[in-house]
Amino acid sequence: MRQFPAFFLMDDAHVVIFGDGINAERKARLVAKTEATIKLVTDRAPDWAAAFGEQVQLVAPDKAEGALVDARFAIVALDGDAEAEAAVALAHSHGVPVNAVDRKHLCDFTVPSLLDRGEIVAAVATGGAAPVLAKDIRAKLETLLPDRIGDLAALAQRWRAAVKEAISDETRRRHFWESALRGPVAEAVYAGDEARAEALMAETLEQFSADSAVIGPVHIVGAGPGDPELLTLKAFRLIQQADIVFHDKLVSPEIMDMVRRDAERVPVGKSKGEHLVPQDGIHELMIAAAHEGKRVVRLKGGDPFIFGRGGEEVDALREAGIEADVVPGISSALGCAASVTLPLTHRDHAQSVTFVTGHAKKGGVPDLDWAGLAKPHQTVVVFMGVGTAGIISDKLREAGLPGDMPVAVIENGTRANEKRAFGKIADLSAIIAARGIKGPALLIIGEVASLPADAQTPIIEEALA
Repeated sequence: MRQFPAFFLMDDAHVVIFGDGINAERKARLVAKTEATIKLVTDRAPDWAAAFGEQVQLVAPDKAEGALVDARFAIVALDGDAEAEAAVALAHSHGVPVNAVDRKHLCDFTVPSLLDRGEIVAAVATGGAAPVLAKDIRAKLETLLPDRIGDLAALAQRWRAAVKEAISDETRRRHFWESALRGPVAEAVYAGDEARAEALMAETLEQFSADSAVIGPVHIVGAGPGDPELLTLKAFRLIQQADIVFHDKLVSPEIMDMVRRDAERVPVGKSKGEHLVPQDGIHELMIAAAHEGKRVVRLKGGDPFIFGRGGEEVDALREAGIEADVVPGISSALGCAASVTLPLTHRDHAQSVTFVTGHAKKGGVPDLDWAGLAKPHQTVVVFMGVGTAGIISDKLREAGLPGDMPVAVIENGTRANEKRAFGKIADLSAIIAARGIKGPALLIIGEVASLPADAQTPIIEEALA
């Protein structure tokens, strides 16, 4: 981020504008929307200045230094380069930040494209690179924000002191504001019924100021295979609202960046040979957080109900009397296959697809129906199969699967660091070694694994030669 967004408070402030032309008028019109006084440094009184009344005060150029004392910021809208550079230097000598119109190299800050809804102000900036693009984005935001959203913010301001006095717990207070500003109170404001909004605000405050904590539900959320654009809208909303997020190692950093900044993040993930928190411990942590009145999200890679132990977590929560809400995610099987354009079913090659886990307790042989998995005209997707790939290859061939059956191995599918490899089931271990694949990865076995364009290249064969 090259630009740091910030808003100046303009109560009892003054701003200095150098110049009297069209650019100075445009900047004055923008600043005049605030309560600030504008001190216009010019040697003549422009015709447009009278329209602003007493908010604009004329200052002779030789008095500019006095006008800069305690100025919130300055805008230089002068035509000549030398004059503009001198004005910028003068402002800097008083520690005043400067925006120089059409002179990006002289600017301490740029003026963004603004959306004004009273107490709500949104700003879009491109650092001067593409002002037209910033205006287009602002126009799109205008269609999304209700006209009276500023009135809702003003209502919140009037009630802020009362809410703080009535609700001492910070988390519970935030829950109150989320309920009030996203529910019936907001709808009443948007409808222009201020009296009803005030009454609903009082009712909501009475409910939240009660001593009893609101427990649950706990949201068990699928984060998908890793690409943040594959996250569902509901999943995004819930992780933005969560007070605490218990997350797996399979959840990508890009998706973790979407979690609300002040939310607590608790890693509870597992990897081969390492269990950061035992499954029973995860249950206990979620239950304890729910009883504290926190909004709990259990964030899991892929889909919670496909080799994610989500069913066990739902059972544990229900036994504790806590409601469980499950939000599906795009399974890594679907995401990874789509990422390499590999159809899991195909009218000519596979009429069914089977998901299995390659995980085996204590490094043994996975307990699978090898004969069933070796049948023709199907696709077999193996989760967590890198560590047992050699055993899987041997067992499938012993059960009758041809050694030249195509296989695809996809590590970190849909992510920037995705690895993909293609070859024959007989060469599975060598393929994984040649690509340096460690996991997490999927094995996709079946005729469909020969269909992606990448599967037609001889890269793996060359590596194995």
